[in-house]
Amino acid sequence: MIKNFIKIITIFLIFIFSCSEKLNFQFAWLSDTHIGATTSVPDLRQAVRDLNSLDYIDFTIISGDVTEMGSNEELELAKTILDSLKKPYYIIPGNHDTKWSESGCTKFPELWGTDKFVFEFKGIHFIGMHQGPIMRMGDGFFAPEDIRWFDYQLSKISNNQPLIFITHYPLNSSISNWYEILDRLKKYNTVAVLFGHGHRNKVWDFETLPGVMGRSTLFRKKNSRGYNIVNIKSDSIIFSERITGEISKSPWHRLTLNPGNYLADTTKYERPNFSINNKFPNIKIEWSFETFNTIASAPAVWENYVVAGNSAGEFYCLSLNNGQELWKFKSENSIYSSPVISNDKVVFGSTDKHIYCLNIKNGRLIWKYKTRMPVVAAPNIYQGVIYIGSSEGKFRAIDLETGTLVWQYEGIKEFVETKPLIYQNKIIFGAWDSYLYALNILTGQLEWKWCNGKSWKLISPAACLPVAAENKIFIVAPDRYMTAIDVNNGETVWRTPRYKVRETIGISEDGKTVFAKCMSDTLLAFSTRFSKPNLVWMKVYKFGYDINPSMLIEKNGTLFFATQRGFVYAVNPKSGKLKWKFRCGVALINTVAPIDSNQVVVTDMDGRVMLVKRH
Repeated sequence: MIKNFIKIITIFLIFIFSCSEKLNFQFAWLSDTHIGATTSVPDLRQAVRDLNSLDYIDFTIISGDVTEMGSNEELELAKTILDSLKKPYYIIPGNHDTKWSESGCTKFPELWGTDKFVFEFKGIHFIGMHQGPIMRMGDGFFAPEDIRWFDYQLSKISNNQPLIFITHYPLNSSISNWYEILDRLKKYNTVAVLFGHGHRNKVWDFETLPGVMGRSTLFRKKNSRGYNIVNIKSDSIIFSERITGEISKSPWHRLTLNPGNYLADTTKYERPNFSINNKFPNIKIEWSFETFNTIASAPAVWENYVVAGNSAGEFYCLSLNNGQELWKFKSENSIYSSPVISNDKVVFGSTDKHIYCLNIKNGRLIWKYKTRMPVVAAPNIYQGVIYIGSSEGKFRAIDLETGTLVWQYEGIKEFVETKPLIYQNKIIFGAWDSYLYALNILTGQLEWKWCNGKSWKLISPAACLPVAAENKIFIVAPDRYMTAIDVNNGETVWRTPRYKVRETIGISEDGKTVFAKCMSDTLLAFSTRFSKPNLVWMKVYKFGYDINPSMLIEKNGTLFFATQRGFVYAVNPKSGKLKWKFRCGVALINTVAPIDSNQVVVTDMDGRVMLVKRH
């Protein structure tokens, strides 16, 4: 019996060995194609032609930043080029595809069917999932809805099956909730984490998980256009760079395909720290409501009603007293438009190409206005008229009561995402075409438009909510300048690059002080009176590197602001002295909605609506 058992085991091992010896396939790995930038189109076309000439390639993986701005035109062009591949390809978006998205990140899944992928090839399981950030500048963040999808995919595979995970950012603290995915991957036989973003080939280590960064397809000086060829054999994964249309270089990295021991205790590794909350024990989350889907817009509060929309197209109304759901309205696609409330009505836009007006008390639809493209912009309301931009190069004035068009301006070249400022009979807003616009409030005619002198879209004053006082408009933009503009003629009053601000600004309730958050640690306060920058105070709060475009809001003598790592700050607007800070979570917090000096409603990208209160 023992001999027979040994014989059976031997035959089994020989069978396994023979099968494993046959494991030998190759796939192409492209990343950061950035269609819309410099030489990106010929670079990708040549890569596709080159791949089609390589019969030994079984499939292709593209790990994000497919386009430069995530525009419909760029995405459609990228798909046209990639669809000419003879072999299958699998693709995810990167931050460039999800941050500057005129479609509100709906075009990518519309074109490719999904923004994730999962498949198995010769016993190797591949899972690809992006990490945004969705419609906001900040750290990467795995959306709650995507983590649920990921859990479902993991539940269908065995712990010892080789798994290759593909994302765009490195799987570390550059993603706010990196550990959510990393801890899951450690429970499986994860043999590699492939990612792009850095535009070069580099070896990484993610808490013992092997990470590999892949180069961009783009042509650069001293770096010919190219991509990677990945060869998977019975015992190894081999990475080789291929110069497009020329040669495949010698391997630059090898990984073992043997199962790793990744089930170690994670407590020795970096994890988010909430100990700061012990220093302010009188600050509490009074209530928290889970929507279970990304929220990338500010909440609005009116009387006892709190409203917010999410990426599932759900629009919630909650009780300010206890956070209980009062009603829910479902649009046909994601909502990234921050709502505004007036005269018992709440108004917001949706990526389903509609602007909605609901009864705030019962959620009943009063009217909806059809647009040609998705609406990610936030509205503003003044004297019974709604003012709102869209993704189709138009800005509209719509009657609040009837939903009929009052006027329409059509001279915008890119999409609008910000909430317009209403000041001195002008509607002022930025767009992703490098301009700040001022329209006549009655007619919609262009009064003036301002540009920083550069046409590069990515530095447009488009995500900042402008503020105004003393006949001046104040903005901060990705060009890292703070600027004051004459409201009457659009001429620059003063402009300074000294403080490295970005897209976060606010103004005091009395209009005497304008506030700006720097990209690292610091808050600034300037007088609004002068024709030159006049710094009132500058305070360091040590919130770290932060480019979250959440505006600063003063209420009853307290200035509130939030960060991309889940912190809410309350400071004295006169002196900048810290009153308190509180960490709600790890996700980016949108522009907050203060109730008074001690209470503030916040939403975060983890899908939560919360009331933070000082007791």
